Amino acid sequence: MKRPASAAEQQAQQRFGTSARAVAFYANQMLNYLNPLMQQFIARQEMTFIATADAGGACDCTFRAGTPGFVQVLDEKTLAYPEYRGNGVFASVGNILENPQVGMIFLDYFHSTVGLHVNGKARVLSPDEIAGLPRLPADMVEATQLKGGRRPEAWIVIEVEEAYIHCS
Repeated sequence: MKRPASAAEQQAQQRFGTSARAVAFYANQMLNYLNPLMQQFIARQEMTFIATADAGGACDCTFRAGTPGFVQVLDEKTLAYPEYRGNGVFASVGNILENPQVGMIFLDYFHSTVGLHVNGKARVLSPDEIAGLPRLPADMVEATQLKGGRRPEAWIVIEVEEAYIHCS
């Protein structure tokens, strides 16, 4: 995987004397896919935080929760989660429509006390579009449609670009 740091990130690494550590981190810890342990970690999680930004760079960070595995691993490069109506604002969905870059963090507060960062590009799919995906687990749509009697308004599908563990 190529070194993902922006010019400003590299400048900060030089300023704080961490360039060598950063290079080692990129080489040894950062992946452009979800390895089997990461996939298993996601399948156990009941919540995630999602960072988005609009086309102008105005940021939003939001919380999503569900039963374990509500964020589905479709394959080593693809995640999907249901988007419910909530407060009706759809700030994250609006941001994704303008700027597909997203950051997700899955935190295990009690067992391993680590976090898994996943960064990538998201797209918004209708329930009909998600049902037509070839890699879709057979029970995924039905299980989430029955959650609390609510149905997803949309599905967010993320193409994984970076994945790494953040130690406790």
